[in-house]
Amino acid sequence: MSKKKPKQPSNTIALNRKMRHDYFIEEKFEAGISLQGWEVKSLREGQVNLTDTYVMVKDNEAWLLGTNITPLKTASTHYVTEPARTRKLLLNYRELKKIEDAVKQKGRTCVCTALYWKGHLVKCEVALAKGKVAYDKRMDSKERDWSRQKQRLMRHS
Repeated sequence: MSKKKPKQPSNTIALNRKMRHDYFIEEKFEAGISLQGWEVKSLREGQVNLTDTYVMVKDNEAWLLGTNITPLKTASTHYVTEPARTRKLLLNYRELKKIEDAVKQKGRTCVCTALYWKGHLVKCEVALAKGKVAYDKRMDSKERDWSRQKQRLMRHS
């Protein structure tokens, strides 16, 4: 009898798939995120939505806006939960300056692409991105369709 290896749980908490459709990714950074206790418990249950999430740099600090962490029903009744509050991102000075300079350029923005576990810590993958135009989005979908069709042809031949 062969023993099956236990399946390792994925470290990914949430992905922002819509962002890949709307932006070209130029550079990625790993940032820590300042959370409260109830938020960590909700993240363990996967109660997070990263759609329309972006990063704002203000006074040499990075802030995550638009992230919605839904509180669990078992959250304490005497504690007020704010699902859409702004959360502080923990980056070093060089990374902050790089992001700040890039965002000042026209057509560039900084978005959150993923939340994941690194050990016992929650990390946020932040990316510098450039917005896509409608024809870019169409080209991406054509390329995706063509690659699927190529794989089908290779499988059948």
